[in-house]
Amino acid sequence: LFASRVVGKACNRRAAIIHANSLRRASNNTGHEPYVKGDDTHFGFETVGVNEKEGKVREVFESVADSYDVMNDLMSGGLHRYWKDHLLDISAVASMSAAIRQHPGKELRILDVAGGTGDVAFRFIDAAQCTERSMSSGEDPISVTVCDINPEMLRVGEKRARERFGSDLIDTSKALSFVEGNAQSLDFEDNKFDLYTIAFGLRNVTDVDKGLREAYRVLKPGGRFMCLEFSQVSDPILRQIYDTYSFNVIPEIGHFVANDRPSYQYLVESIRKFSNQEELVSRMEKAGFELAKYSNLTGGIVAIHEGWKPLE
Repeated sequence: LFASRVVGKACNRRAAIIHANSLRRASNNTGHEPYVKGDDTHFGFETVGVNEKEGKVREVFESVADSYDVMNDLMSGGLHRYWKDHLLDISAVASMSAAIRQHPGKELRILDVAGGTGDVAFRFIDAAQCTERSMSSGEDPISVTVCDINPEMLRVGEKRARERFGSDLIDTSKALSFVEGNAQSLDFEDNKFDLYTIAFGLRNVTDVDKGLREAYRVLKPGGRFMCLEFSQVSDPILRQIYDTYSFNVIPEIGHFVANDRPSYQYLVESIRKFSNQEELVSRMEKAGFELAKYSNLTGGIVAIHEGWKPLE
């Protein structure tokens, strides 16, 4: 609750983004079907059995794990770094952490789902000054848990973390941990985390509605959900340029850099099959989140969605 009050004050600032608040049309609240209906679902543009998709997604990320961050740079021209930095800024983790450290006994628990290689989690660790805190004895009251369904992504992430921060952060202060888990059935107790983030991972979840309900369950009352994800471009000219680049360039980059065209073809196709901005807001509201809204970045190529678990 303490962390929630701090972030409530800090999150008022916004810059260089388009806002869409949750003053909404009744039709959108009731008009969406379940994300998964029946025995089949989509894997990119391919129709597969619901029980097949998880394994296929796992294979994709096992294939790209070692080259994933380099590929993100090449595919986005480095823009993914700006998008993730912006997620950090509006999360208010830096200010929350500073406040927590001034009040012994308080804690801040962050869960980063589908964050295997640690790119978002490392930003939280730096913002919260957890490396400096790891030089002291005892566990850090601020912790970041990286949860990913793919052990290969987690392997890459933990290796990077130990090389970048040293092992004390993981083994002694326990400010950073890596846990294998499924976003649809998280192995955490109810009401555990203050902040739940998922970056470029929600569209890979087989049942997005179930994933949102799990996010809601593990957040504390007053906790915040934040999703950074590729979304839908509304401007027709930008959309045409973006589609041309996505379908003609990105798979070829995957072929030449990672020797894996099919995985990157799937990543491009999965964006087009995912919910648009307004639909995802409605799904969040259906899962129980309040004050659900989104902010477009780079013309809607990506969007940050956020919502709050109500206070009891």
